[in-house]
Amino acid sequence: MKQVLRTLALVGLALALAAPARAAEDKDKDKAKSAQTIQMEAVALPIIVNGALLNYVFVGIKLELMPNADGAAVRGKEQFFRDDLVRVGHRQPFTRLDDYTRVDESKVIGELMRAAPGIVGPGVLKTAVITKQTSQKLLTMPGAQRKRAPEIIP
Repeated sequence: MKQVLRTLALVGLALALAAPARAAEDKDKDKAKSAQTIQMEAVALPIIVNGALLNYVFVGIKLELMPNADGAAVRGKEQFFRDDLVRVGHRQPFTRLDDYTRVDESKVIGELMRAAPGIVGPGVLKTAVITKQTSQKLLTMPGAQRKRAPEIIP
């Protein structure tokens, strides 16, 4: 019985000593498996209402890649993502109906996800996140804009 207790105590001690080393190994594996991210340069997206260009919003976007993706290859294709956003933004603007100083985030992310397989291949882009939006002009809310008084001509 003493021998069994001694063996159990040694096994418990070995497990207690091995736990920190195993935790460090697991942490290294998690880092290797964690998704890579690429912060894109800001892209200027137009705010167009009724065919009139009202504003530009500079949008910062972070691309989250799948764990096994080649980050350097995706970084080399960043300009194609930016070009696609600008082209689509002029055809079908990312304008919000309630705010002319911000873009519709879901439309922008949807367009990035739609274009990604053609730019970097399928299964490379996990998701995209808009990190910052900076308006070129300070505009009032769409409903708050006043009509001009008619010009008086003598």
